[in-house]
Amino acid sequence: MDYAAAILSRLPTTRRGTGFKRLLGKLDYLSQDHLDTVGRAYEVAAQAHEGQRRYSGEAYITHPVAVAGILAGLRLDYQTIAAALMHDLIEDTPTGKDQLQQDFGEEIADLVDGVSKLDKLNFDSRAEAQTESFRKMMLAMVQDIRVMLLKLADRLHNMQTLEALPVAKQGRIARETLEIYAPIANRLGVYTMKTELEELGFRYSYPFRYKVLERAVRRAQGNQRQLVRRTSVRMEAALADAGIEATVRGRKKNLYSIYRKMATKQRSLSEIADVFGFRIIVDSPDNCYRALGLVHALYKPMPGRFKDYIAIPRVNGYQSLHTTLFGPNGIPLEVQIRTEEMDRIAERGVAAHWQYKATDKRAMPPQMRAREWLSSITEMELAANSEEFMEQVKVDLFPDKVYVFTPKGDIMRLPRGATCVDFAYAVHTDVGNRCVAAKIERRLVPLRTQLESGQTVEIITASGAHPNPRWVNFVTTAKARSSIRQYLKNLRFGDARELGKRLLEQSLRDAGSSLRKTSRAAMGPVLEELGLNNTNELFEQLGLGERLAPLVAKALLENPQAAAPDESGRTAIVIAGTEGMVLSYGRCCHPIPGDPIMGYLSAGRGLVIHRNVCGNLGEFRKQPQKWIAVNWEKQIDREFSVEIRVEVTNRPGALAEIAAQIGDADCNIEQVSVEEREGDTADLRFSILVKDRAHLARVIRSIRHMPVVLRVTRTCT
Repeated sequence: MDYAAAILSRLPTTRRGTGFKRLLGKLDYLSQDHLDTVGRAYEVAAQAHEGQRRYSGEAYITHPVAVAGILAGLRLDYQTIAAALMHDLIEDTPTGKDQLQQDFGEEIADLVDGVSKLDKLNFDSRAEAQTESFRKMMLAMVQDIRVMLLKLADRLHNMQTLEALPVAKQGRIARETLEIYAPIANRLGVYTMKTELEELGFRYSYPFRYKVLERAVRRAQGNQRQLVRRTSVRMEAALADAGIEATVRGRKKNLYSIYRKMATKQRSLSEIADVFGFRIIVDSPDNCYRALGLVHALYKPMPGRFKDYIAIPRVNGYQSLHTTLFGPNGIPLEVQIRTEEMDRIAERGVAAHWQYKATDKRAMPPQMRAREWLSSITEMELAANSEEFMEQVKVDLFPDKVYVFTPKGDIMRLPRGATCVDFAYAVHTDVGNRCVAAKIERRLVPLRTQLESGQTVEIITASGAHPNPRWVNFVTTAKARSSIRQYLKNLRFGDARELGKRLLEQSLRDAGSSLRKTSRAAMGPVLEELGLNNTNELFEQLGLGERLAPLVAKALLENPQAAAPDESGRTAIVIAGTEGMVLSYGRCCHPIPGDPIMGYLSAGRGLVIHRNVCGNLGEFRKQPQKWIAVNWEKQIDREFSVEIRVEVTNRPGALAEIAAQIGDADCNIEQVSVEEREGDTADLRFSILVKDRAHLARVIRSIRHMPVVLRVTRTCT
């Protein structure tokens, strides 16, 4: 390549090696102007990394050149190749993003920055640093998916050279590759990267298992080479006789895929059906189905093992027909049938777009699927912290094989185990937030019902509805989980602000002042001292128990600009039981209206209400500054949970009789358990809902006089 030679001639002799010449040989699809940019990027990177070495002892520049070579194999554009050559400059050299932007333009600089780690921030732990780095990378991918392709290539070359690292480090990096990077490659449809990442990740995560399985598979496949060759020839002949132009290739099964099937299905190697595989490439989708009929005529298909990913593609855009056949001597054979374009997309996924984008502007299936996923990642950004974000993305990386229909016939792709609530959020966030019921095949079902492929699902919404906190316990998609959590977080902070304001008002009133009498001039220095931006943040922290209202009130009143206190008696905060998520009731004593109570400020939970006779008071009273005087509002219209213990004669039907009597007393039973049995007696524990102490007294009286009942007591630790 004359132009490549010209680029190399401009470089110092010491920088002409390191695989750059081989890289230029792979870039024959780029124009001369673009090759010139790649050459400048290599020169900048080689100079910046001068003197740096990898663990293996090689010059560091060999790594970015290898990463660029992997991406050149996917025929990515010159911006991505240039960014690959410089992808470690921001992290490992003094070169900054501004300098890259000035020399190579904003697009290349953004790609390099997107893949750089957050090495200049301080984190509490290595895990936090890794998850924050991953979060940045994922959100950068939302802006440009090439960031992730670049990072995948970077990880792939690191895995290819992992042997140079200490064994402990090998295992950690390999497990991270299997958990995160291989699934991302699969989600983006880049099968070539996904397969090698899995193979290398398996090899270094479980080296002994890898060696044992590799030997067993090599032995099994070695004994059947003639069988594979004869079967390929027979399939090609049958297709040619039918006038179908096709290529038949025997393929080697991914070791990690075999291992995962053995582990999940608890089967031996001999029982795994698709150790031997064939791929049939034809010229049109119609011929895919014709070829399927021909191979079914040659060999009997296994029942239940046919999958049509052409009519309903996988979530990453993958299309193919899959069938498993009883081959010669009863050996199971997996056959994949697809067109050349489907094969190209299957191998390169979303990366296949750049090779053809100059001549074909259509949105391809992998691009459409990737955009849908990226839009969901944008919503995940609202997660409370990096660990939560990582967990949500992990959940979303395994979206396998549930295809359901909307009432209009549109196909929705959801993870296995997805529920009606997941479906609602997949349609739209507003639909999920307002859903109240669901229908499957026109029949009402609970919202937590798990969906199965082929079902038609309809969501019923109501304008005043809102998410139920319990949904978080059963939804499976990251979009549903993050949307519910974000709603509850906003609701919780709203409740916290209201409670915090009331707590501060009470503390000021106890000191003879009030919020109304406290000037803004007095509030400003206090907010500044606490590092808060406004009073809403202060009220939130007070309501969540992260700060104490009496101390804040004292700081406000000590300010010379505060209003002078007036004389007033000590007051108590009044609660109605409707304060929301930042007011809860102690499970140790189950307070109800009419009980003498106290409030305890618990960090993160807000105000926890306890009965004055609660057994935990002794421990809590060691921190008197966290106790708040609390009274019940006079008229409360809601029910509260309380526990009673009933000692009964141990005879058939006793539990049913008492439960019926409790129901007759206009009381719902939440839970019942048999505590213990001794001879002729048994202890039953009921969790019931009552309105107040008077209601509870009526319930206890109604069951105390039953012949079967020996004693009734209200439980309290």
